[in-house]
Amino acid sequence: MNYKAIIFDMDGTIITTESAWESATKEILKSKANLSEKECMAILPLLKGASLYSTCAFVKDNFNPKETLEELITEKEHLAFKRFKAEARLIEGFDRFHKKITDLNLKTAIATNANQRSLDRILQHIPLDNFFKHHIYSIDIVNKVPKPKPDIYLHAAAQLGIDPQDCIAIEDSAHGITAAKAAGMFCISINTGMDRNAIAHADHIIDMYDDLDIELLFQ
Repeated sequence: MNYKAIIFDMDGTIITTESAWESATKEILKSKANLSEKECMAILPLLKGASLYSTCAFVKDNFNPKETLEELITEKEHLAFKRFKAEARLIEGFDRFHKKITDLNLKTAIATNANQRSLDRILQHIPLDNFFKHHIYSIDIVNKVPKPKPDIYLHAAAQLGIDPQDCIAIEDSAHGITAAKAAGMFCISINTGMDRNAIAHADHIIDMYDDLDIELLFQ
């Protein structure tokens, strides 16, 4: 297949921020829904890869805390942001992988479930624009329509000027894989969450970037 672009998810796929978001979600569940540790751990896998808006709407709709949805969003952002500076870094092997694919003249972009405010905060710590220039898209740009809907992937492909069927998506969550495949893309999942069952519907699974043989994708 003659692929022309690779579009990446961000949290848990390029940078190690997934644990910060998961920790923030757990804190919100405990403090606003009064859930036990065991109850939180049962819910967290269902919310992995879901957007900030979606996770906070889940809490609001199911547990009806006194806070408004916007207040929950702001609080969760604050909890996650406190951990970004200490925890956020590139996932091992991403920089080498990105150099390989740019050397092959493949276009690249980010299509993330993060909102623009979160994305801007991350860019303060990790200059992802060094890799992707202006092709970094948050779900705010598609009217906050989150994965598992394909909107953000379709938008990124359109901005690159590439047909979605000529794109590879790289993801780490079930929501993201569903979105990428709904957009018509071949989806590779990187198993940073250490749960292959959760990402079994990807077209291909790797444990780390160095495991991926780029040449095999073009046979």
